[in-house]
Amino acid sequence: MSLPKPEPGLVIRYSYLWLREHREGREEGVKDRPCAIVLAPERVGDDTHVVVLPVTHSPPDKSAVALEIPPAIKRLLGLDSERSWVVLSESNRFRWPGPDLRRVGDRDDSSVVYGFLPPRFFAELYRRFIALEDATRSHRVTRTE
Repeated sequence: MSLPKPEPGLVIRYSYLWLREHREGREEGVKDRPCAIVLAPERVGDDTHVVVLPVTHSPPDKSAVALEIPPAIKRLLGLDSERSWVVLSESNRFRWPGPDLRRVGDRDDSSVVYGFLPPRFFAELYRRFIALEDATRSHRVTRTE
């Protein structure tokens, strides 16, 4: 399988494990969804690790911090037309490529990519995510195989 290099702003299809699912003892996500790589890949020995933020149709509640994706960006990525948000208050960290990457739609098996977030939108997403990280108001689930 030929996979792209993981880079910040790349939106991939991934079996995201929500923090609440992790706390229930689950090890696998129940739904494949678009996720944005938010941090530059980190080298750990011979492995590359990435941190991703989930995209959801569920409007954020008071406990979650999220950034709505404008319709034009959704079209650019080939996502549906329903309102969607990138959740900034939790993330998954995993070894790239990992078993939880998923093929996008009817594309070939090597395609797990929707595309890149525009730089201006990604800069705002990153700024808000880092502010939450610095305030320890973001939670990370480290995935294992």
